[in-house]
Amino acid sequence: MPSLTLPHAESYNPPPPPVEDLDYVDLPVLDFSKASTTDGWAELAEIAKDAMATRGFLTVVNHGYTPAQTKRMFDIANIPFDHVPADEKKHYVSNIKHDGSYEGYKLPQLFHIDNGVYDRKEHYSINFNVDKRPHPQALRPFLPEIAAFGKFCHFHIVHPILRLLARGLELPEDTFVNMHNYNAIGHSSVRFIKYYIRPEEEELKTKNVWSKGHTDLGSISILFSQPIAGLQILSPEGHWQWPRYVPNGLVINVGDMLDFLTGGFYKATIHRVIQPPPSQQGLARLGLFSFAMPDDSVVLKPVEGSAVLERAGISRNEDEKYRPPTVEQWRRARTTSYGVVELKREGDVETETINGIVVKHYN
Repeated sequence: MPSLTLPHAESYNPPPPPVEDLDYVDLPVLDFSKASTTDGWAELAEIAKDAMATRGFLTVVNHGYTPAQTKRMFDIANIPFDHVPADEKKHYVSNIKHDGSYEGYKLPQLFHIDNGVYDRKEHYSINFNVDKRPHPQALRPFLPEIAAFGKFCHFHIVHPILRLLARGLELPEDTFVNMHNYNAIGHSSVRFIKYYIRPEEEELKTKNVWSKGHTDLGSISILFSQPIAGLQILSPEGHWQWPRYVPNGLVINVGDMLDFLTGGFYKATIHRVIQPPPSQQGLARLGLFSFAMPDDSVVLKPVEGSAVLERAGISRNEDEKYRPPTVEQWRRARTTSYGVVELKREGDVETETINGIVVKHYN
């Protein structure tokens, strides 16, 4: 049987981790190698419940995606940025305002950061249905691998986490899984992100913030850990802390939609990206992500039947004056407003109101 030959992708070789002694946060760890036993699964459920009810972030290790596979996906992730001409990129730009979606390119200089400075972040987002829209020529040979990567994230990372979180609420384990159907109409995606370096003048005007503090709009976000520091998480005590680089580890966080579905029990935590520390300055920062969202038709209100939520005093809001949004409504509202609408500012916090809900951004 002939061997499968993969298309060539130029090797992306990241630098070493920073040498500085940063204010690191040691996130709770889900070791998926323990998931095969009853006791191990119960232990993971407790860790997941506690982590997402307090910090909203955790790390996953031993998830089954090999270091070689991760290296290959980082090689592929760099293609839309370094191997697609600028003129060609323009044909694949996301129509964010019209579609309420980031699928395609988000080019730099779109989102306002502070003091008249706009972002230098570029990203390319691909729906799990990779054939949903056309892609740049250089990326087309890699679509089967991207599709397989998205499918792995969905079934082998997101679904187990959703089962653990449902168990933590004393719900049937498939409660949240049944809202995340792989073939349903939705916007779960793979996303490649590249942050480019900025002039010192812009760093001063933004206090080194590259992406202002925000919550993610979906349910579960997956970041494949990489050595260039930049991500910071706002602690429950109000301090910005850096998650450690974990080779082939995953940084997982809760987004708005799971926060809504649990009445705030599982917390969508504020995080941001800032300029890397001195030992890594002058380097572009490449990110490999998968963002999960429930099916577009799911209504974002607290789930029924959880004794844990009842004991916490969380109930479904049946006020006729308030109609909770669907996933599609929230996705469109947040996507079309993010970084492009005028915000109200008090100190370091900027706010906007979406569907009657106050959304905060932090500089």
